[in-house]
Amino acid sequence: MVDQEKYYQALSAGKMDEVKALTQKALDAGDSPDKILKEGLIKAMDRIGVLFKNNEIYIPEVLIAARAMHAGLGVLKPILAKSNTAAAAKIVLGTVKGDLHDIGKNLVGMMLEGAGFEVIDIGIDAPPEKFIQAAKDSKANVIGMSALLTTTMMQMKTTVEALQAAGLKGKVKTMVGGAPVTDEFAKQIGADGYAADAASAVNTLKGLLKIS
Repeated sequence: MVDQEKYYQALSAGKMDEVKALTQKALDAGDSPDKILKEGLIKAMDRIGVLFKNNEIYIPEVLIAARAMHAGLGVLKPILAKSNTAAAAKIVLGTVKGDLHDIGKNLVGMMLEGAGFEVIDIGIDAPPEKFIQAAKDSKANVIGMSALLTTTMMQMKTTVEALQAAGLKGKVKTMVGGAPVTDEFAKQIGADGYAADAASAVNTLKGLLKIS
């Protein structure tokens, strides 16, 4: 039985060793890595995300929790990599040009890696050509774009258009997210998917690639 409350307490306190121990204990008790990830790590991290959205905690607390979550992922990753069908899928992840925010992007990257995807993180302030080149080089299935500023959101549209110009639209899916981004905006710019937060990014990506 995955104890979400214990995960939440350990992540909130940034206790990496405790998160590792909880994860190993759950594995030893026969819980599947997928269940531990979803019911333990992701749900606990979701709760922390809600507190952050409501301004009840701040960025340093989120980063401490994310680091502790990564420690738990470290235990699960080798097993997930062997068993997960998503392992074959690659996503290029970056914050769009003009935007220097990377906390949300990093959290999404962690969640996706935890779910078995291969993440190619191209960092912040990434122009369209950087996304496209990275997708070509890595033969990625998806490009994931993040923006935290309303002023940089339109870079997502520019990237989708550049993808089309490169003849990759349809071959490489696009997924967008970030505080000011909405599902409606994603549809307007021709993106294939939208994720409201780091946890839903995994489901969005699986939906785009038709992975159960």
